[in-house]
Amino acid sequence: MIPLGRSALERLRLLRCFSKLSWRRNSSSSDRALEYKIGEKIHGFTVEQVRAVPELFLTAVKLSHDNTGAKYLHVAREDTNNLFSVQFRTTPMDSTGVPHILEHTVLCGSQKYPCRDPFFKMLNRSLATFMNAFTASDYTLYPFSTQNQKDFQNLLSVYLDAVFFPCLRELDFWQEGWRLEHENPTNANTPLVFKGVVFNEMKGAFADNERVFSQHLQNKLLPDHTYSVISGGDPVDIPDLTWKQLKQFHATHYHPSNARFFTYGNIPLESHLKQIHDDALIKFQRIDPSTEVPPQELWSAPREYHVTCAPDTFASDPAKQTTVSVGFLLTELTDTFEAFTLSLLSTLMVSGPNSPFYKALIEANLGTDFSPDVGYNGNTREAYFSVGLQGIPEDDIEAVKQIISRTIDEVIERGFEEQRIEALLHKIEIQLKHQSTSFGLALASDNPHRLTLSMSPDASYYDKQTKVEEEKLKAKILVFSEDERKQIYEKGLELMALQSKPQDASCLPALKLSDIEPTIPYTELETEFVAGDVPVQYCAQPTNGMVYFRAICSLNFLPEELKPYVPLFSNVITKMGCGAYDYREQSQQMELTTGGMSVTPQIIPDESNIDSYEQGVLFTSSCLDRNLPDMMYLWSEIFNNPRFDDQEHLKVLIRMTAQELSNGIPDCGHLYASIRASKTLTSAGDLIETFSGMEQVKLMKRIAEMTDISPIQRKLSRIRKHLLIRDHIRCSVNATPQQISKASKEVEIFLKGIHKNKKGLKVVRPSLIEKSFNLHPLESEQAVSLKATRKLISDPTFKPCQMKTHFSLPFPVNYVGECVRTVPYTNPDYASLRILARIMTAKFLHGEIREKGGAYGGGAKLSQNGVFQFYSYRDPNSLSTLSAFEKGINWALAGTYTQEDVVEAKLSEFSAVDSPIAPSDKGVNQFLYGISDEMRQKHREQVFQVSHESVAKVANKYLSTGQCTHAAAILGPENAGIAKDPSWIIR
Repeated sequence: MIPLGRSALERLRLLRCFSKLSWRRNSSSSDRALEYKIGEKIHGFTVEQVRAVPELFLTAVKLSHDNTGAKYLHVAREDTNNLFSVQFRTTPMDSTGVPHILEHTVLCGSQKYPCRDPFFKMLNRSLATFMNAFTASDYTLYPFSTQNQKDFQNLLSVYLDAVFFPCLRELDFWQEGWRLEHENPTNANTPLVFKGVVFNEMKGAFADNERVFSQHLQNKLLPDHTYSVISGGDPVDIPDLTWKQLKQFHATHYHPSNARFFTYGNIPLESHLKQIHDDALIKFQRIDPSTEVPPQELWSAPREYHVTCAPDTFASDPAKQTTVSVGFLLTELTDTFEAFTLSLLSTLMVSGPNSPFYKALIEANLGTDFSPDVGYNGNTREAYFSVGLQGIPEDDIEAVKQIISRTIDEVIERGFEEQRIEALLHKIEIQLKHQSTSFGLALASDNPHRLTLSMSPDASYYDKQTKVEEEKLKAKILVFSEDERKQIYEKGLELMALQSKPQDASCLPALKLSDIEPTIPYTELETEFVAGDVPVQYCAQPTNGMVYFRAICSLNFLPEELKPYVPLFSNVITKMGCGAYDYREQSQQMELTTGGMSVTPQIIPDESNIDSYEQGVLFTSSCLDRNLPDMMYLWSEIFNNPRFDDQEHLKVLIRMTAQELSNGIPDCGHLYASIRASKTLTSAGDLIETFSGMEQVKLMKRIAEMTDISPIQRKLSRIRKHLLIRDHIRCSVNATPQQISKASKEVEIFLKGIHKNKKGLKVVRPSLIEKSFNLHPLESEQAVSLKATRKLISDPTFKPCQMKTHFSLPFPVNYVGECVRTVPYTNPDYASLRILARIMTAKFLHGEIREKGGAYGGGAKLSQNGVFQFYSYRDPNSLSTLSAFEKGINWALAGTYTQEDVVEAKLSEFSAVDSPIAPSDKGVNQFLYGISDEMRQKHREQVFQVSHESVAKVANKYLSTGQCTHAAAILGPENAGIAKDPSWIIR
């Protein structure tokens, strides 16, 4: 190991001093909050409880509002990323989706801010690090966070007015919820159809079979009240909701007496209380909202239900697509100790290969993975536990039920190994001893409130849903008079005109560019060369006793035919056993000594050349500082002695991986579309598709279908020999200043112990570019003579080409992606293209794709690899969305946006650029991407300098016809228009 130079030691000493000072300062917000007295009156609120939590450096203050009874919890902590949320208990009694549609509609304008869609507009007028709204089974939540105090006050004003004083206009209800409208709103002769953002969102949500199963499980296990309905809305029932019912639901549920407020951070509590009281609560009096959820009446006997779903296109065995689960009702969440105990018990029962249900169910080779929503669920008044299998033959339902019953009996009789409980307590960072190895089991098999739910595919599932929708549509249309039909047509035109009308957002508060810091804080990094020439980056941070380790191994030595199997290798390498440990023992050691160990393939773009990239595999882990030697020993064993010999366990992992990929498509369809569309645009595109696209989904399906996987085992062993070597590895460590020296010794032991390239492995792709990091090596003669480098693949012969692909899948909605090749991170045009993407999203695409088109989401963004992406998500349209992208380009070329639009886009960009970075992630941009703080500062300055002129210039230079190569992809149902067009590849 190279000794630290004097200046490096001085820097670390300063960091250590700063760390001590900052922790002393960290107590200020918390200490200030400790001064509040119980019974103290502050701006209409009364303090009810004050409690310090020194382990987390915070103080919690509980209050209630005198006039309305609104509850308030403030957590004071010296954290600049301040958070606010207001939550209402929302308890619908039908599946029309009223709380979900209301959540959307209250954000469409309010008394103080009557412009349309202030929520989305504030995304471009704020530096918010988070803004959203959520509808759960029995509550609706509106949170935001920001690091700027003025911004906090602005957002708080908008949020308070939105939830307590919304406009709730009928046209907004039509747009966000549902409406009857002509297929072409300008042509009264086209058919009437159902439209609406939430309507299409929920159609997309229930394209996910796991979501379907989880929803049925809750509805049928808790059938007596609000948990028996779909709070988000069932597409079949959504068209039964009226505008009047929406307004009535708001009046009864969105009242301060039914509200819970929460704030967190270092802004003084008094300023929050004053603004909340003066802007909203002072205008209300206490009511009884009557929204409480009554306890579920317990059953006297178990129940069983069977439901259907859509077939899984990517199932490895079409005859094995049934899911079965047994669910048990548990205690109320208000019994905190019991709920905590049951949560621990659930983890012991189902988590990891040492758990009883993993052994009994997953390793029985009956199914592909656990059933959805497995384990403890604490999202309802009474918690519940469920366990089961998916990917089984329908004939095996009874066998699975018997295994579940038998396993519970065995756990009651035997309890758990002491080491497993210790591993769990370590995992959740609790320094407590268990009281016994057999908790007071509420899961005993004689619990009569037990539900067995099974689900099997129905080939005509979507056809039946479509038929139900068509019948509902006919029934509604049948009762319309000619005047009512005319009104629908006119309302459609009115909504369309409103959506197309230029909007005045001047009533909304906004930050100015002068509110943004001109420079970024620089992160102190040190690089040491270990075991000869391996660069290790050290970043001293206040990590609270944790050590974070990363390593990247290059794939440059790997033969091309092994590349498709790298994601599988990455997924299983920490789960198959290593050295003397079998996979169960390895898992136990990981739980006892680490916060997790993960391995992921990486394709890292070159910051200055769009056709260069680094290909590698990233290894990440964390641990308490006392466990660092144990963690590094595990990595040594994984690198030197990984085990791929247990074929049965490998089959289990393959089945689970294939199932997870297939289940993830409905949630990530837009990402798959964009990956496919960019496949032919850059030299890295094909490899990205191979690692992360639909090609990987299909490959895992084929592997899962194999009866003999010994060829796969051989491939994994070959990958290990080419990858897990000391040549072309680099590492990074984030730890407290006091731990850096110890960490460097452990990393040195690890690096000296792993294999070197002794067989003369050669780089497969000879076109390599060697780039040095912009680092500050530690001062020593050896360090000065060495350079930390990345070896990038370059393909000077690569030619981008256009390609259009349609993945025909049995979904009721589409996921659309169109990509354009532009420029990489350090190109002077990159900043202007980033701003262009934000302008196009906010000022054109949002209106066309979401408001008019009814998709749940859509927009444009520029990726770090220089690919400009257009996308839509849960979209009822496909080709017309591609036309909307084209219209968006023409709109951008026309340059009708304003300088104010450019400023707003910059604010939006800075909110992303300046999002807080955890101590564990400081320096990661440098380590992973080669992007130094100096580069980030230069990009920042370029964003500040972006003008209307520069945005117009890049729009013409890269988006106009013939300038750059475009490609497109769609995931969605069969499409007659695409089928007739020979330019499309249909998969």
